[in-house]
Amino acid sequence: MVAGRRGGLQVVAAGSTFGHAFRVTTFGESHGKGVGCVIDGLPPRLAITEEEIQYELNRRKPGQSRITTPRKEADGAEILSGVADGVTLGTPVAVLVRNKDQQSKDYSEMEVAYRPSHADATYDYKYGIRAVAGGGRSSARETIGRVAAGAVAKKLLKTLAGTEVLAYVNRVRNVTCDGKVDNSTFTMDEVEANIVRCPHPESAEAMIVAVDEVRNKGESCGGEVTCVVRGCPRGLGAPVFDKLEAELAKALMSLPATKGFEIGSGFEGSKMTGSEHNDEFYIDDNGQTRTRTNRSGGIQGGISNGEDIVVRLAFKPTSTIARKQNTVTRDGKEVELLARGRHDPCVVPRAVPMVEAMVALVLADHLLQHVAQCEVLPRENGASSAIKLDVLQPLV
Repeated sequence: MVAGRRGGLQVVAAGSTFGHAFRVTTFGESHGKGVGCVIDGLPPRLAITEEEIQYELNRRKPGQSRITTPRKEADGAEILSGVADGVTLGTPVAVLVRNKDQQSKDYSEMEVAYRPSHADATYDYKYGIRAVAGGGRSSARETIGRVAAGAVAKKLLKTLAGTEVLAYVNRVRNVTCDGKVDNSTFTMDEVEANIVRCPHPESAEAMIVAVDEVRNKGESCGGEVTCVVRGCPRGLGAPVFDKLEAELAKALMSLPATKGFEIGSGFEGSKMTGSEHNDEFYIDDNGQTRTRTNRSGGIQGGISNGEDIVVRLAFKPTSTIARKQNTVTRDGKEVELLARGRHDPCVVPRAVPMVEAMVALVLADHLLQHVAQCEVLPRENGASSAIKLDVLQPLV
């Protein structure tokens, strides 16, 4: 909110815009004509194609396996502006994905009755009106814009700093792969090798069984996603209110169905003593200052230290299930609701690219802020941030 010319209040962005230097606005409803994003602040001369964006959208799209929603969407990305001859122009980049497979009739019951633990009721409380079909903006379909923008952010991070952002499912319900995946070496190919997106094959099979079990009962379940950032430049983040872990927490907790965030040692770290938890410094064979352990999760004092950033995100069970539940109507009557529609029995397999996208958006935003503030004048001493400032492809 900002003060208007005559002392009134003017609404700015209204919760659909994220970032400062690298700004992303998402738009569209689940059963509207389309969804997408506008990216502002993207540097010119960055090579980017629709195919690169499409790769990430394909990982997110519905209907990709029996353990996701059966809604069939191609989710084809169209770059409408800001790119010419395969490189960015420095002007806003707009990406549109058109909706094709809406079945709005499946939501007739939800027009009058609220789904328990869904945003139906709270959207009514706030706006006095809502897009009933598909859940409108509360649908995970909104994340298409985030994932498209995240693909661009990933390309910027890789180009400028060699940074890689990878996530995987580490838990579905009570089935976990904790201790079985090496966060420093797992690959995208290993994550994408199975429908649950867990890089440990045996755990993945058990997770799929767990999802099938609840799916066959008309139920749903939750889980956790781990995200690892490799090659993050030192120095990203800021003191006090814009600490990097605080920015990551806000970004990730803005995703649908999220209920918990951890970084590094997380809540387990609160059980340790200082000597047990501290990450001791040493000089590696390349003369670089490193830490022998990484309980800090790659961030100290709100600023990245160059070690891998490791975060975890907990997702609740999908609220729309094929079982009768007690609820109330918009006019205050207690009723039973058997919800219809097409929904994920477990959101975490498709949440993996969403988590990567939000982490990439935070890092891209802070990368641009860091360069603007801290890399303009030469450094006489002190650690380098290892950001390349001369590698963007020139416009031909």
